[in-house]
This record gives sequence, structure tokens and C-alpha cells, in this order.
Amino acid sequence: MPDTLISAIICTHNRDTYLGAAIDSLLAQKGNVSFEVVVVDNGSSDRTREVVEQRLADSRLKYVFEPVLGLSVARNTGAKVASGQIFAYLDDDAEASEVWLQTLYSTFAANSKLAIAGGKVTLLYPQGIQAPRWLTPSLSSNLGAYDLGNSIVYIDNPGLTPRGLNYAIRRSFWEEIGGFDTNLGRIGKNLLSNEELQMTELALSRGWQVAYIPDAVVAHNVSPERLQRSWFFSRGWWQGISECYREQLAGRAGIGQLQRGGERLVRGLYKSLQYISDPAISFDNLVYAYGQIGYLNAAIQGLLFAKKNS
Repeated sequence: MPDTLISAIICTHNRDTYLGAAIDSLLAQKGNVSFEVVVVDNGSSDRTREVVEQRLADSRLKYVFEPVLGLSVARNTGAKVASGQIFAYLDDDAEASEVWLQTLYSTFAANSKLAIAGGKVTLLYPQGIQAPRWLTPSLSSNLGAYDLGNSIVYIDNPGLTPRGLNYAIRRSFWEEIGGFDTNLGRIGKNLLSNEELQMTELALSRGWQVAYIPDAVVAHNVSPERLQRSWFFSRGWWQGISECYREQLAGRAGIGQLQRGGERLVRGLYKSLQYISDPAISFDNLVYAYGQIGYLNAAIQGLLFAKKNS
């Protein structure tokens, strides 16, 4: 096999129902770029290993078991095993378009300053199920939806960073910053996030570029449990905690977090009441407000821990 130019990496934890389709979408890639597929089994107890072994006759596929739970841990493990100069991460419940790897690699090859890139994400709903009427575009982004248009966009606002389910990073940049921060990213069933946002901040601060590539399309399967209002409250809570942790890691912790979180909480509650006649917008703002409670909870714990250790 020619030298591997790009490594597709799937980090998976107990998602055997979707995993086969994700792997198959990668093995069916078209184009002339040489690639491999690395599946990192992050402590799964279901049929994950069996799903992968059914496809190991394809020499481009590798399997590695990582017992330490954590998405960032698994991503770093995949990068250490991979041999490509570009790491392309695909979620275990997503399916890549047939030129996904070719499109990503060509973009990186044409721009030596590009550290991170990702593409458009569409949503695949379960058969017979439609998006709830209360699902706003903003909340759809919590399900992975991501669309900045049909042209390449160079990102200078970390809040617009590519989604982790359709996410590529240059090996040299990953090595430069020491990999993904294991204090962020999902661990088991908790929904910690913001590791991609932090990576974008690091890239921009070091003179690298980050881009949205519209033709690198991935479809994300939406599991039925994620279409419950309770899931969005949980997601909002963990988003708030993630934002607090990111600020702490960046040296922006302190009493000011209580003021910022309090102001955002009041704003979210006010807008939820203001738009009570529009249930979708009202719910969106209520989820935002609930996330600020998670943020404040983490901020208070951080302050108490700092005081205890001072």
C-alpha cells in the first residue's frame, strides 16, 4: 500500500448499532488519496469489536482498544496509532460522503498554514420520525448540524469552529500543542465539550488557519433519545460546565465568572418569558438559561477548590 496521506479515525463507545455504517462509508471513499481507517474502541462492552472484526479483511482498517474512558483520550490514542499526516475524525454514528477524505486532504495539501478543517454536517433522522416543531436551528447545532454556506470560510471566531464529528487536524499541529486536552471532551455519558473550540483558539493564537470546507460533507444519525426535551437540558447543562472549564484552563477563572454566568442566566430566563408565545424560541432560551446554572455550579466549585488549596 502506498504511503498513507490521511488517516480517518473513529472513536467509539458502545455504539455498535451505527458503527458499521460509519466504517463502511470510509472504506467506500473515492479519489486517489491513500488512506487508512483507525477504529479506537474506547472501553466498549457491546458488539463493537465484532463489528470491526467483520471488516478487518480490508487491510486499510485498524482496530485499537483504549480502556481509559474519554473522547479526547481516544482521539489522542488514534493519532498515535495513525500513520497519516492528516487526522480526519468521524463520529461513530455519522456517515461520510464518498469524497470526504479526498476533499479534506486536497484542502490541506493546498495550504500549509491550515491546522484544522471540517465540513458541512446534515442530520439523518430515524425512519418515520421528523424533527420536532420546537427544534430551532440553534438547538439543531446541538445535534451536530453545521452549515456555513457553500463556499470555503476561514474562521476567526472560535464559536464557529468545525464540529467534532466532521473534523480534520494536521499532525504537525497536533504534535505542536500536545494533542487534545483530556480535561475537555466527552467521558462516558457526560456531555463535556468545547475541546474543538479550544483547539481553534490555540491554532489562531499560533498563526495557523482554521477552515470550513463545504464539500467535505458528513451526515449525522440522530438517535431517538436525543429528540427529547430532557436531552437538550442535559446537553445545555454540560455545555455550561464545559465553557466554565475552558475559561479556567485559559486562566480566566475567578469571581468574574459568577457575574458573567448570572447575567446570562437572567438574560436567558427573560427571553424565554418574552417569547412565550413562540414555544420553540422560548424553549431554546430556557435551555440556554439552564446551561448557565451548570456554568455557575462549576464556577462555584472552582472557587471553593481554589480557596481550599490557597
